[in-house]
Amino acid sequence: MSYPPPPGGQPPNPYGQQPPQPGYGYPQQGVPPQAGYGHPQQGAYPQYPQQPYGGGMPPYASWGARLGATLLDGLMVNLLPMILVVAGYAQIIGAAVDAVESCPVGDTACAEVSVQVPGSAWALITVGALLSLAGFLWLTYKEGSTGQTPGKKALKISVLREADGRPLGFGMAFVRRLAHTLDGMACYIGYLWPLWDAKKQTFADKVMSTVVVKQQ
Repeated sequence: MSYPPPPGGQPPNPYGQQPPQPGYGYPQQGVPPQAGYGHPQQGAYPQYPQQPYGGGMPPYASWGARLGATLLDGLMVNLLPMILVVAGYAQIIGAAVDAVESCPVGDTACAEVSVQVPGSAWALITVGALLSLAGFLWLTYKEGSTGQTPGKKALKISVLREADGRPLGFGMAFVRRLAHTLDGMACYIGYLWPLWDAKKQTFADKVMSTVVVKQQ
C-alpha cells in the first residue's frame, strides 16, 4: 500500500523514524572544531619575551667571590704592565742617584743638571701604561658582552642588569667601572657594602642597577 506524497514532495515515514541528527561522527556544517588539549587557541595565552634563567635571577654572588675575581683580573692584566712601569722608574731613580753621587755634597744645582734619564725608561713606562689601558678595555668588553671577565668566569659569577638579567653591553660596563670611584670614597666603604646589603651591591651597582650573581 502506498501513500500519496505530501505537498512538500517528501514521502512520509511509515515507521515513525526520525532522520539522523548530527552528533558524534557527524560534524555540523559551519561550526569550527574546538581546540583540545595540547592545541591552545591563538591568543589564549600572553606571549612574554624570552628571559634568561627561566625568568628568575640566580643567587647573588658572595663578597669573597667578587674580591677573588677582582684580584685574578688585576693579576692577569696588570702584572706585566706593572713590571714594565717599575723597571722604567727604577732606571729614572738610578740616573738621579748617579747624578747626586757625581756632584759635590750639597750642590743641588749640579745634581739637577747631571741627571740623564735614559730613553729606555720612558719607553718602558709608556708601553706599560698602554698595556694597562688595553687590559682595562678588554676586561670591560668581556664584562659587557658576556657578563664575565676571566676572573669572574673562574669563580663562576656574572654581572648582569637587574631589570632583565642580561649582560650590560660595553658602554654600560665602561660607565660602571668609572662609577667604582664612588666605592673608593669614604675609606672604600662602597667596596665593603655587599657584606651587609640585601642584594650584595656596591655603590656602583646601585647607581647602574646591576647585580653580581652566581653562574648556574
